[in-house]
Amino acid sequence: MTPRQRHDGAARRGRDRRAHRLPGPPGRDRAAPEGPGVAVIGGGIAGLAAATALAERGVRVTLYERERSLGGRLAGWPVRLADGSRATMSRGFHAFFPQYYNLRGLLRRADPGLEVLRRLPDYPLHHRSGLRDSFARVPRTPPWSALGFAALSPSFGWRDLARMRPGAALPLLDVRVPQVYERLDRTSAWDFLDRIRFPEAARHLAFEVFSRSFFADPRELSAAELALMFHIYFLGSSEGLLFDVPGEPFPQALWEPLGRYLAGHGAALHTDTEVAGVEPAADGGLRVAVSGERAERRFEAVVLALDPGGLRRLVGASPRLGNAAWRARIGRLRTAPPFLVSRLWLERRVYADRPGFLGTSGYGSLDNVSVLERWEGEAARWSARTGGSVLELHAYAVSPDADRPREQRGLVRQLHALYPETRGTRIVDRRHEWRADCPLFPVGGYGDRPTVHTPDPRLVVASDAVRTTLPVALMERAATTGFLAANALLARWGVRGQTLWTVPGRGRSAVLRWAAGQSGR
Repeated sequence: MTPRQRHDGAARRGRDRRAHRLPGPPGRDRAAPEGPGVAVIGGGIAGLAAATALAERGVRVTLYERERSLGGRLAGWPVRLADGSRATMSRGFHAFFPQYYNLRGLLRRADPGLEVLRRLPDYPLHHRSGLRDSFARVPRTPPWSALGFAALSPSFGWRDLARMRPGAALPLLDVRVPQVYERLDRTSAWDFLDRIRFPEAARHLAFEVFSRSFFADPRELSAAELALMFHIYFLGSSEGLLFDVPGEPFPQALWEPLGRYLAGHGAALHTDTEVAGVEPAADGGLRVAVSGERAERRFEAVVLALDPGGLRRLVGASPRLGNAAWRARIGRLRTAPPFLVSRLWLERRVYADRPGFLGTSGYGSLDNVSVLERWEGEAARWSARTGGSVLELHAYAVSPDADRPREQRGLVRQLHALYPETRGTRIVDRRHEWRADCPLFPVGGYGDRPTVHTPDPRLVVASDAVRTTLPVALMERAATTGFLAANALLARWGVRGQTLWTVPGRGRSAVLRWAAGQSGR
């Protein structure tokens, strides 16, 4: 296999024959010897994608990450439990959908067969009222996916379906970017579901599966993001709604192997290293100042792959970067409300029929529960040795003014209500992780988001907060914008870029696309 074939094949479609291929910019296979040097600031998914595409093509990459490990919001770190066991704590569960073509392409660099990922057989959604939905038997191909789900779901009664306003829901059937933002960005996700009379009993599906994935209150989230999520995962793709999870903690499964792959391509990885500023150099490059170092380092280009808060801070500390309008746009980036991840190591196991992942609604701030020994090797080994369970509880979009110890206790109480067998079980150890670094996509905010390109062609931006014209979201948006940032720089130097894939860029039915177009007039 030639280098060209290997690199182009690293990101590829899954089973959906309508997936869209986006060739990278043309050019020679590699940069010239002793070619350009690029600083990638941020070691999360976006930064790792950018660094990978650049290093593979002979660019001298130096990656800076403020934390001690790679992975960004999927980082993990070692802890020692009260029973003396070594374990890995992280910022919480993430689902690797088959639609994540470019993220999966990134991971294939270190694991060509993606053997580290395991498919969960289902992820039920449970409402406190007793309603329970499942995706295990839902067809994967639209429109049968939507029809099959409605037929199988107890949340959709025939009376509810008859009350819905199909005309108002037509924008969901032909989602295109950026047109979906022109139509729906000024409406909240909550108001949009009100407009189409989405059944009350099924609201938790839209919010827990889609809206809450953005760590945001649906009253603040743009309806365009909700519609895009429906398209990516349900109405526009035939990959289905079942997903994979890593079979070991994030560092061991994903980032340590990818870090070795990057080092093998000559990239220099500096973790536990914070960048204090970036400034234009007199000779045409960019200078990067690292905290604790006197001398600045010069690079031909810089990739900013930071969360919204980190990007605001760095640009604020770099007054000569970009121009005034661009800097003001970065300064207006908003961060979603805090979220809590609680991990509990229990003395006894939960019941054997508890799923590996359960979405919840009606249990206060508890949004989901993972039984980690069902699929993560480290947790399974601890469970086998001790007879206990490792559970992870999530609370998204917690009020910034919340009493944090009270919220932590409340999650455990809700767990007892959901899984009564945990009541009275001794907690061997517990870890609570609070973070507030996810982007917020507010109503009407799309046009103000930064893009990959900046006023300075030597400077590019990558993250899940970046505005793009491709149908991608969450982790896949981070990976895709990382590759797009690398492509922008490679094109300047006449080097071939990374080929990308996305779900179809429009609705699947010509008739429904026509109807959706008529509704927007």
